[in-house]
Amino acid sequence: MNVRRSRRTLLAGLAAAALLVSGTGAATAADSAAPTPAGDGARGLCKRVPTIDRRIERALERLDGGADVRGSVARLQQRVDNAKKAGHGEIATYLQHRLDFRKSLVPTLRQRQKDLAGVRSWCADHENGKAAS
Repeated sequence: MNVRRSRRTLLAGLAAAALLVSGTGAATAADSAAPTPAGDGARGLCKRVPTIDRRIERALERLDGGADVRGSVARLQQRVDNAKKAGHGEIATYLQHRLDFRKSLVPTLRQRQKDLAGVRSWCADHENGKAAS
């Protein structure tokens, strides 16, 4: 049994070496690269427009919510203020950086909302991407 195993190992090693020497191993490695996209994905994007719009709306509602809404800018601002009052400088700094990032999300999401409106009208004019080539 041990002899069979070593023969199989030897034969497998020889086969691998033969592939490397002949260059077919390099050719198959190049062929396995990811294919380039055939189009711009318009049809798929047109399908996802309503879902994307709902996600952006929910995110903006959450960010614009009051101090009682988890994930809102106001709630995080309240936490920063509470940390400063308590004298927790490091905590306040950490939360302030999170707050700055969260505030920067609002204009980005609003811009995406405007861009998505353009995509929605393009999709309506082009049969949801079916007419695009």
